Amino acid sequence: MTAALVGPAAREWKEALHRTRHDTYHLPGYVTLDAALCSGTPAAFWYTDGSRQFLLPLILREITGTGLKDALSPYGYPGPVSDAMPGDRDFWERACTAMLGTLRGEGVVTAFVRMHPLLPAPLDLLRRFGPMVHHGETVSMDLTVSLDEMWKQTRSDHRNHINRARRAGTEVVFDDWDRLGEWVDVYHDNMRRVGASDYYFFTREHLAAMHDAMGDRMHLAVALEDGEVVGGNTFFEHDGIATGYVSSTRRAPRRYADEMLYDEVRRWCKARGDTMFHLGGGKGGARDSLFSYKAGFSPREHPFHTWRIVADRPAYEELVLALGRETDETGTFPPYR
Repeated sequence: MTAALVGPAAREWKEALHRTRHDTYHLPGYVTLDAALCSGTPAAFWYTDGSRQFLLPLILREITGTGLKDALSPYGYPGPVSDAMPGDRDFWERACTAMLGTLRGEGVVTAFVRMHPLLPAPLDLLRRFGPMVHHGETVSMDLTVSLDEMWKQTRSDHRNHINRARRAGTEVVFDDWDRLGEWVDVYHDNMRRVGASDYYFFTREHLAAMHDAMGDRMHLAVALEDGEVVGGNTFFEHDGIATGYVSSTRRAPRRYADEMLYDEVRRWCKARGDTMFHLGGGKGGARDSLFSYKAGFSPREHPFHTWRIVADRPAYEELVLALGRETDETGTFPPYR
């Protein structure tokens, strides 16, 4: 049995991905670029018993003034992946036990892990190693059904808006990356409007670097009105799963480019052989207006959880109590941040 924290160039990381079903969020290039956004270090916990493997992508961050670190998932839905079935409880238990020891040995106090709603994992067993908090549901579109069925599953107000956009001459263009800068301006305008934190102001340079790293796994769809970019979606394709990354449209009365983008993207992905388009959920997993908007395209829902791991309990309690806070792992985590 072998366990280690490995870097993006490690052979073990690549081998584990070759053997397991995974998503874009597990790729070394993705984790590396996301880590740069929060001044963290990309890493993955890797474990093998010689015949099966376990991998969990992480971003390591320094805890100022302590010489210690903590870890969190990259943006999106990474979660642990393994070529062991969820029913192989002995393997998963050994992997998790090794993970706690390895993180603690590397000076990592805690790990905040976003689980993948579509990839199987034994949640009840993982709860033994840290609380598993259910935040709500995410939405996915089934791309294996007919176009007629997808249209029937679409809420009437969305259908009405899509038809209006088409009648108005709105056009959707795919993978015209020369338009990226125009769309980023639209995206930033919307982030300012909703009061988003600095993290979500993804720059043109970051998105271009992500496209360079992901290659033909990453796509850009832009909506044009009279040649002007009024909206766009960036999304990934991996192993039949299409997943939204960031998207935004310019606000204006009687403009429905956003709904049309979702409709055109799902049709485009279906034609390429993808089986699912994962839209994600509401803010923080809440059943809010964003969730309702996404649910208007499909009835399929998937539970979303975060996993809160304390690898070094004494260090964790010292950090939390020094700030006069409660050592509660089910609220904001870690509470010393």
